Amino acid sequence: MTATWQAMAREVSKLARRVGQYLRQENEHFSWSRVEHKQEHDYVSYVDKTSEQMLVEALSELLPEAGFLTEEGTAAYDGQPYCWVIDPLDGTTNFMHRYAPFAISVALCHQGSPVVGVVYEVKADECFCAWRGGGAWLNEQPISVSRHTPREALIGVELPYNAADYTATGLQLISRLYGRVSGLRMVGSAAVALAYVAAGRMEGWLERYIHPWDYMAGALLVEEAGGRTSTFSGDSHYAGGREIVATNGLLHDTLLQALVP
Repeated sequence: MTATWQAMAREVSKLARRVGQYLRQENEHFSWSRVEHKQEHDYVSYVDKTSEQMLVEALSELLPEAGFLTEEGTAAYDGQPYCWVIDPLDGTTNFMHRYAPFAISVALCHQGSPVVGVVYEVKADECFCAWRGGGAWLNEQPISVSRHTPREALIGVELPYNAADYTATGLQLISRLYGRVSGLRMVGSAAVALAYVAAGRMEGWLERYIHPWDYMAGALLVEEAGGRTSTFSGDSHYAGGREIVATNGLLHDTLLQALVP
């Protein structure tokens, strides 16, 4: 099936670039007046909804038998063996502020496991893609995780929108990692952060209170690039959950230990 996944990844990459052109154009004259609040500090815009419609329409033609799990609910999943998992604009807050990065994230799952993953970072025109058993790629060049140790590591530590639930964890992570690793960063896009781990730009990244459409494509990128993924407790079965830890492998135990209360 590897050849099939490879062909699918190429088609999805082309589609992501086309929809990315729409995002790039809209970002130039984006209006805050057309923003909706899902909840405190969590936004959706007409751009999210339109780009999702574009993706769903094209992917329905590419694989008609597949269901959908999408952030904005344009289409539905009804137990099909194949399922497209889509975030049409990951990093909406960044987008609204004309602040990079923001991305399109598309994964194809079979029986709940990702087999194709594409993350297109719009501003940098970088298309990351992977397929099960085929490695990870950036603009058609192979990528892999870094081999840096904790002392040399750049770690992504996000602060999710629901501050009341995550403040203690976030402060604990910063307290335990600051000074122990090379640096800490907040990216603002789960999909892009995972792609950066896969490309060796960061050595680790983690976040809680996210959804499969945020991480599914990026997690496959990390795995195919030679990295490791898990839940906050170290379970490798992260798919469908609300949290993920992704590293180059050398950093994984360090991040898991930093999460222990």
